[in-house]
Amino acid sequence: MTEHFDDGRSMRERMLAGDPYIADDEELATASTRAIELADRYGRVWPAHREEAAHILADLLGHLGEDSEIRPPLFVDYGQHIRIGSRTFINYNLTALDVAAITIGDDVQIGPNVQLLTPTHPIEPGPRRDKLEAAKPITIGNNVWIGGGVIVLPGITIGENTVIGAGAVVTRDVPANVVAVGNPARVTRSI
Repeated sequence: MTEHFDDGRSMRERMLAGDPYIADDEELATASTRAIELADRYGRVWPAHREEAAHILADLLGHLGEDSEIRPPLFVDYGQHIRIGSRTFINYNLTALDVAAITIGDDVQIGPNVQLLTPTHPIEPGPRRDKLEAAKPITIGNNVWIGGGVIVLPGITIGENTVIGAGAVVTRDVPANVVAVGNPARVTRSI
């Protein structure tokens, strides 16, 4: 399938640039397997061995700020494309598909069962059958509260101090200092 690409870039370079790439590329599969294994190990040692758990997260994530906590289980594609600020709390069962960058600010609270989804897939059946995908980054500002069960779609930015109500599906950017709820998430009030 790599014959589709003649620009000399690796699938990883294409993926990080947000360009179409082949999802089951061997290099990417190796990196993903490593992340899955680290996330699993993290879940087995936390909370009994917090120091070891912190070292595992340091290996897994691109950045984890001071005094931040992530309760396992944690599910990621690569881990290393996730940056989490200081004093952030992430509850159980976060799925963070970091095919593109996921940036989470300081003092963020994320409820259980939240999904941060950066991958995109072609609508046309042929490219989808060829396992092509791309991605768009997700950015969550400082002091955001994301309720349980929220789904954040590719390319979304959530502004600082915003609250996303439980179960919302965030399909477009949400400005700072508002409350957004529903499917699709809509701003219901200013804070």
